[in-house]
Amino acid sequence: MTALEFRRIALTLPQASEATHMGHPDFRVAGHIFATLGYPRSGWGMVKLTREQQELFVRAQPGAFAPVKGGWGRGGATNVRLRAAKQGAVREALITAWRNRAPKRLAETLSASGDE
Repeated sequence: MTALEFRRIALTLPQASEATHMGHPDFRVAGHIFATLGYPRSGWGMVKLTREQQELFVRAQPGAFAPVKGGWGRGGATNVRLRAAKQGAVREALITAWRNRAPKRLAETLSASGDE
C-alpha cells in the first residue's frame, strides 16, 4: 500500500474531499476528518475508528494497524503503517472511518463492500 493508493481510495468515497490539517493531507466528509496521511511520519496514514473497530483492525493486522499514542488513540484514532498494510484491509478501514464521520443518510448510500 502506498500513500497514493491510500489517497485514491479515500477520494473514491462519496463526497470525500482532501484538505490539510496541521500540515498533513486529510480526507473529509461533510467537513469531518475521517483519515489523514503523513502522520506520525511519511509512509503512515490514520483512520478515525471507534475503539471497538480499532481493536478488530489491530488484532487482524498488528504490524499494519496501531492505536495513535495518547488520548486520540484511546478514542479510536488508528495509525496505518502503509507498507505493511494489505490494500483490502486499508480500504475496509477507510470505508469504516468514512461511515463513522458521514451524515447518516449519506453513509446509508454506501454498501458494505464500498459500492454506491
